[in-house]
This record gives sequence, structure tokens and C-alpha cells, in this order.
Amino acid sequence: MAVTIYYDNDANLDLLKDKKVAVIGYGSQGHAHSLNLKESGVDVRVGLHASSKSRVKAEARGLRVLDVADAAREADVIMVVVPDELQSTVYEESIKPHLTPGKMLMFAHGFNIHYQFISPPEGVDVTMIAPKSPGHRVRELYKEGVGVPGLLAVQRDATGHGKELALAYGKAIGCTKAGVIETTFAEETETDLFGEQAVLCGGVSALIQAGFETLIEAGYQPEMAYFECLHEMKLIVDLMYEGGLKYMRYSVSNTAEFGDYTSGPRVVDEHVKESMRKILSDIREGTFANRWMDENRLNGQANFKQMRASHTEHQIEQVGEQLRGMMPFIKKGDTE
Repeated sequence: MAVTIYYDNDANLDLLKDKKVAVIGYGSQGHAHSLNLKESGVDVRVGLHASSKSRVKAEARGLRVLDVADAAREADVIMVVVPDELQSTVYEESIKPHLTPGKMLMFAHGFNIHYQFISPPEGVDVTMIAPKSPGHRVRELYKEGVGVPGLLAVQRDATGHGKELALAYGKAIGCTKAGVIETTFAEETETDLFGEQAVLCGGVSALIQAGFETLIEAGYQPEMAYFECLHEMKLIVDLMYEGGLKYMRYSVSNTAEFGDYTSGPRVVDEHVKESMRKILSDIREGTFANRWMDENRLNGQANFKQMRASHTEHQIEQVGEQLRGMMPFIKKGDTE
């Protein structure tokens, strides 16, 4: 079945003209959504808890900041972009009491709706506009007049105008300039989690670390292992980003391309694909979602924080910090 993609001409920004929009959260996505909406002429306010450190940042950018409950009470359209593990608590305490019929509840990721940690009342539209980019790129490319691609999903169209209003929101934050693909909450959530775990974060991180350790164990210098297994990853990924696997293979040496074909399947073999299938099964059945929510609700993130600390102390991080000091051209990542 052919994919459906919407562009600027398919979206009517005027549908938001008389709407009050609340963006709940001011992190990576929240700051981009709220600023882009404001500059698109939308009546936007930011909902934050009283002690949020982001209140000053948002107000400094000329945004109106309210407590979450007050923002939800005022708004006709409510976009929730606080972290997945916090959304259900924020929803129950501050958003749900103000969800009257005819309002729209929006998300940038389908996690809490798909796994039913949040169950909105009847009469409320439930939609998603999910930019396929970190928030800082959503903001940067909006300012450049380009925009990033996005995803659209409608879980419930109570008013009969849910899709049209969600597309207007997508246009207001710049996504329809690049194209918005229609999907479902289930498909977005499951593919997003699988991509993160099996490839983009979990898979790539484990592959890099295993390659680094293999070279170290064989007696090679840690610095050489770092350059070959981590530093040069960006060069390869940039080529893939620009032109796919074909362009990457065109750009590297014939020796590298031959090694790609002959050794890649030895690393990512049928055993690895079977592990990927199990990961996907855990995602589709809700096993991962429940484990993550239990980690937050029952365990205070103790295991999560221990894993974070353990990986931070790995030799690859120590060597990398030293070598990146030799490369002032690398933009330092923000960990605040």
C-alpha cells in the first residue's frame, strides 16, 4: 500500500487561528514546538510545573508560561512533550480534569496512548505530530524555512476534524515543508522503539563497544581502537544520511566495500536477527513498556542509573574524552 504524505498545500494554518494551544514541557521538542508555533502566529502557552528550571528559559524567549493545569484549562489543543515516563502522572494530575469534549490531545510519540498508560475521555480528539528529528533541528530548520519530516496519526477523531487540525499544527512547526507521513500510533511507537533499541542506540552502541574491546583485547592501542570503531562512525553515517548505503559504498575504498559485503553478514548474522525479532516481540506485546514504567514507578530508576554509571566509566569514554581534546573542531555536546 502506497504511503500518504502531506505537504504545505495540504494543511490549512487558518484552522489554528482561533485556537489556544498549550505545549506541555519545554525540553528538546517542547522548546522547538512552542517557539515555532509562536512565530507561525499561533496563540501558544507553555505548561510547566511550578519548580521547573525551564520557566525562566521559556519566559526569556517571550513565551507565556503557566502551570500545567492552567495551560490545559485554557487550551483547545494540548501537545504533551514531557518524557514518556512522566506523561501519565502529569496527565492524571493536571491535564485530564480539563479535557472537555471538543478539545484535542496531541503527542509527539505514541508510547503512552498505544500502551494505554493514558486513556483520554470520549469526545476528545487524540492525534500525533511527531517530527523525525531532535528538537534543536526542528527549530533550526524551521528558521531556515526548510522544516524536518514528520509523522501524523489520529487515534480518535471525535470532532470529525482531527486530522485537519493536526496537519495545521504540523504546518505551524514546519513539518509539512518537508513532508508528513500518515501512520498509526501503534506503528510509530513500535518502529520507533525498535529502531532505538536494535539499531540506532542499543545496536550501534553495543557494536562500537564490542569492536573497541576486541581490538584492545588483541593488544592494539586504545587510541587506535577508538578512532577506528567510534570516531570514524560519523564519517560513514554522514555518507549514508546523504545518499543511503549505496552512496556510502560508492564513497569508500573498494577494499572497504568488499569487506562490507563479506564480513558484515558474519557480524550481523541470523542469530542477531533472531535477537532483533525477540526485541520487536517484547515491544509489540508491551513487555518493554511495562518494564520501563516499572523501573520508574517501582524502582526509582535504580537499575537505569546504575547502567548509566557503568557505561559512563567504560574505557572507551575515557580514551574518547582525551582524544576529543585534540580536535577543537568537534562541537562539544550539551549535557546540561
